Amino acid sequence: MKTMAHAGDTAIFSSNENRIESYDFVIIETTAKHILYLNEICEETLLSAKARGTGISGRPPEMLAKKIREGEAVIAFAPDGKWAGFAFISSWENNRYVSNSGLIVSPKFRHTGLAKKIKTKIFELSRKKYPEAQIFSLTTGLAVMKMNHELGFEPVTYSELTNDELFWENCKSCVNCPILLSKERKNCLCTAMLYDPKKNRDADSESR
Repeated sequence: MKTMAHAGDTAIFSSNENRIESYDFVIIETTAKHILYLNEICEETLLSAKARGTGISGRPPEMLAKKIREGEAVIAFAPDGKWAGFAFISSWENNRYVSNSGLIVSPKFRHTGLAKKIKTKIFELSRKKYPEAQIFSLTTGLAVMKMNHELGFEPVTYSELTNDELFWENCKSCVNCPILLSKERKNCLCTAMLYDPKKNRDADSESR
């Protein structure tokens, strides 16, 4: 039977069970105590990449653990305390750029609007920790592109992203990396999107 999303993005109607399930998610910045969810996050990210057959660059558990301990990630929980989602940030070129990466939602909580809430929260964390940085995102997903657009991101060429070699090294675990390398890192299947704080400040000033 079909599952239909309601206008309120935290409700799902399942005609299988003939009831509405509402979720009041808690999304917070990570601390060291959230390390215990690391295996679940890594496993679900890998399964999602295989199921979609699209590029999700893998991240070593040690690196994600460091992100979690240093508060450079957000984690989501359902009301019953179950892990529901995750995303993290990384800074590049002496904080000139920040990437939003690793957005993952537990299968049982997909189509609830949670991905959008996590995306907004990780964007807010990026702005708080690195207010002058340009924030970028690489994605093949139309839903993520739409979320980025709503937050003020614009499509850009790869040449407008960071030149940090470590960032591009991370792409080697992506199934699409051969395409990236064959194009001399000028483009790939992912769409590059960038949020420029200065440009958005200027636009806000002009609109007043």
